[in-house]
Amino acid sequence: MALTEKQRRFVDNYVITANATEAAKRSGYSPKHAYVIGNENLRKPEVRKAIDERLDKLASERIADAKEAMEYLTSIMRGEKKEVVVTQSGKKFEIPPKICDRNRAAELILKVHGKFKDKVEVEMSGADLFVQTLEKVWSNQGEENARENFSGTEG
Repeated sequence: MALTEKQRRFVDNYVITANATEAAKRSGYSPKHAYVIGNENLRKPEVRKAIDERLDKLASERIADAKEAMEYLTSIMRGEKKEVVVTQSGKKFEIPPKICDRNRAAELILKVHGKFKDKVEVEMSGADLFVQTLEKVWSNQGEENARENFSGTEG
């Protein structure tokens, strides 16, 4: 079923305001019943679908994708992007990114490609973890005392 003219206006206004009552008022619905009509419109599958499509379109136009982000980081790393600095006298200068900013951009690019890790992942079996836990307990309590605490218990 196609949307009515008021429903199309509702979709447009809802995308702008993110408020069903306000969108209903702006779309020509009665202010007295705007709350109810706004909520009803949000529950109608065809209206909801139109809203979702509009939001998806806006998101794809306004939000950077991975390629754009990588191109931006690369331009910083290469010093192609300039930073504007204003002096106290009001003069503006364009300067290349600082070395630390260029290094950070390079680091982020390498992380995306899996070539740079700032954490090392270690996998341990249950037995290894149990032995390490026992060693910590023994070192904190003294080996004899710890063995007394664990003797007679079955795991």
